[in-house]
Amino acid sequence: MDTKLEKIVQTLQETFKAQAEEFRGEAHVFVDAAQIVDVLAFLRDQQSFELLSALTAVDYWPQETPRFHVIYQLTSLANNLSLMVRVLVNGDQPEVPTVSGVYAAANWREREIWDMFGVRFAGHPDLRRILMPPDWEGHPLRKDYPLGYEEPQFTFNYEEINLRKPYAKN
Repeated sequence: MDTKLEKIVQTLQETFKAQAEEFRGEAHVFVDAAQIVDVLAFLRDQQSFELLSALTAVDYWPQETPRFHVIYQLTSLANNLSLMVRVLVNGDQPEVPTVSGVYAAANWREREIWDMFGVRFAGHPDLRRILMPPDWEGHPLRKDYPLGYEEPQFTFNYEEINLRKPYAKN
């Protein structure tokens, strides 16, 4: 880990009781959901992490505690540093405070996570579906989401599948 980044991680551990690990040269900092706004504001204002380069989630189902990791990828262009901040979220009613007030780019990305994973962002100014239709049931990137299946059509099964198509019934 870079020495500058090491100092920042140590400060996060001391100030916010964050836990840190390094994986394949990348620093990952785990913080409590209640502190995410303060942590990101501190990193933006005090440590020059001016860019929220990515915001995503991971579903670890069937594990329920924690089921989701909400991952904030931050970049400091001034110092050429990158840091991943992770929030562990339980699966029963997943909720994290919004950081759209800290990074404006988080607005649509939080909507996408809500739409695809069902993780609610408390205090979000416009939390509604962004990719799926408004009346869609469920969250498609959850690992327990039921999969739809359509058999691929090839030359050997063309006639059989062609008969099941809607236009064949007319």
